[in-house]
Amino acid sequence: MAYVSKENKAAVLPGIKAVLKKYDVKGSVSVRNHSNLVVKVAAGPIDFGLSDSGYEQVNVYRIEQFHTGTAQQFLAELLAAMKGRNWYNRSDSSVDYFDIKYYCDINIGAFDRPYVLTAA
Repeated sequence: MAYVSKENKAAVLPGIKAVLKKYDVKGSVSVRNHSNLVVKVAAGPIDFGLSDSGYEQVNVYRIEQFHTGTAQQFLAELLAAMKGRNWYNRSDSSVDYFDIKYYCDINIGAFDRPYVLTAA
């Protein structure tokens, strides 16, 4: 069963902060429902090609399909940092068996606060 402990979050936090700093992006890290590690990207110089809402929930399984260039590099590095060294996924959907360390969610902006594109 997916579960994010305080220790899990603390273990991956330095890597996440390093990726945010590398790309000069502001964001926050939180845990939702004890099963999801969530990174909310608030502002930065990366153009994610967002709609007028300024908000997107990133499909972490299809980053290469929906994003290109710097946005793709950033999201891929961020996801790798979120997973860290101890993350695993032994799920087998064909037999309805799900065993994952925890789920990773990346949000660009928020529904009430859009992503702010800053000057590079």
